[in-house]
Amino acid sequence: MATTEMADTRIGRRRDRDRGQTAIEFVGVTPLIILLLVALWQCALFGYTFILAGNAADVAARAGNGARFDDRAACRQAAREDLPGAWRPADDDITCDGWTEPGLYRAKVDLDVPVLIPGVLDWGPTVTGEAASAKEG
Repeated sequence: MATTEMADTRIGRRRDRDRGQTAIEFVGVTPLIILLLVALWQCALFGYTFILAGNAADVAARAGNGARFDDRAACRQAAREDLPGAWRPADDDITCDGWTEPGLYRAKVDLDVPVLIPGVLDWGPTVTGEAASAKEG
């Protein structure tokens, strides 16, 4: 029994020495976890902006193709139609080339990538979506 009591005493001392270790490790790792989550969110915003730019260019090319007399206003309006407010491009960011190539109507949309909260800050990198629509009939 004496050896069992001594072993329990040693284990008890070891536990007392390690008290608070988990709290210190948690405090040290928490900023890294938060930084990783922020980086993942920013990557998701970058990807979502890429998807929005491609879709807006595709819709704009189809609208420009269907419009009469190379109507660039219809192309620009169609590009803005489905975009959320934080990603609304200026007129300079939408290029409707019209019929530069025989049988193709080309459109290009440039969107700024937001930082963390869409609509508050624009990061600076620009994502470009390009599309072409073939003339039918």
